[in-house]
Order: sequence, then C-alpha cells, then structure tokens
Amino acid sequence: MSSIQVTCVVPHAPTVVWEELRHIDRHVQWMSDAVRIDFVTEQREGVGTSFDCVTKVGPFVLLDKMTVTSWVENAAMGVEHRGLVRGRGSFTLSSRGTATLVSWREELFFPWWMGGSIGAFAAAPVLSWLWHKNLRNFAKTLP
Repeated sequence: MSSIQVTCVVPHAPTVVWEELRHIDRHVQWMSDAVRIDFVTEQREGVGTSFDCVTKVGPFVLLDKMTVTSWVENAAMGVEHRGLVRGRGSFTLSSRGTATLVSWREELFFPWWMGGSIGAFAAAPVLSWLWHKNLRNFAKTLP
C-alpha cells in the first residue's frame, strides 16, 4: 500500500474552493495525470456518483474506476478506486483565516504486475510530486 498526502494553501474561502472542486468533470483541467472522465451514473456529484477516469503517469495508462463515497458540502469529498490500482482518496478543505488548506490523501494498492507494495513505495515520490503540482494547478483555476 502507498499512503500519500499533499497539501496546498489557497487564498480563498472554503466555499469558493468547493465551488470549483465539486465539479468532477473539470478535474481534468487541473490534474495533469487525468486524461478523460466519463460518468457511468446519471448524477454528477454527491455520494454514489461513479465515473471512469483515464489516468496517465509516464508510460502507464490506466482506467481508474471511481465512486464518490463521501460528500460534505464545502468540506470534503472521498472516493473509492476500483480499477487495477485500488484504494481510497479524499480531498478535505480546512479554513485558515481567509484562506483554505486543501489536503489530498490517497491510500493505494498496486497490482502484482506493477510491483505490489514495492511498486507502490517506488511510485510514492513521483505521485506526491505530481499531485502537489496538480493542487497548484487547481489553485490557478480559482478567481
């Protein structure tokens, strides 16, 4: 298992940050590893929303099947990963005065052909760097 957490302070209130983060279909605009999102449910937000995300990291292209497992307006969104790489992820928003601390946490299990726990350990620094970059990209999408 690989457990990764990255954070970024965004100079906006949690309500402003949430108003962009809640739009799952727009995550491809700031996640450089997310190539395409295709919803498999009619709903586009909230618990139970399911979607497929084509993800590319270096030479690896995977279909990440995700379902939203938690949804707290202006505060948190959690997902379950059910593709080749399995696990759970979450975004949480915490007020920091007039700013917001955005935390992105992932707990991922890699398949044997990707090295299992050794592959997860080796991938952690790359994914941490990539997701921190994604959070900085996200911050640039805000007004």
